[in-house]
Amino acid sequence: MNLDQPYRGGFVGPEHRFALTVYFEDTDTAGIVYYANYLKFMERARSDMLRAAGVDQRAAMDAGTGVYAVAEANIRYLRPAKLGDDLLVISTVEQVRAASVLIHQRVQRGAEQLTDARVTAAFLTLDGRPTRQPREWVDIFDRIRSGQAA
Repeated sequence: MNLDQPYRGGFVGPEHRFALTVYFEDTDTAGIVYYANYLKFMERARSDMLRAAGVDQRAAMDAGTGVYAVAEANIRYLRPAKLGDDLLVISTVEQVRAASVLIHQRVQRGAEQLTDARVTAAFLTLDGRPTRQPREWVDIFDRIRSGQAA
């Protein structure tokens, strides 16, 4: 184990799994995770999923190819997470379109599901207009859906 390397999640079949711990900064004064922080947890998990699948968002941005931006997020809060909880964000690709991808994400504490969300990430030009995703990335999302990303 290299303690100087950041934590990375990984794929189990079609699911990307990203573990994290709830810290004091994530909570309100009652020690309950502030609702907006679940979106941050899911963003980290989605970014890690793309990295693990071989999508280099930074290189695409630097090359002027485009960037992903959340166009829609629907989240249902089922149970609260609390200070010190170990959580798991499970992400699966549900649908791939020419200029977007729909990702289903769940935050769990052990076997207990805390949130259920669907996030649409649109692929945009650097000036903010929808554009087609690189074909290679569409193929990557298709492999993720079929459980062959790793």
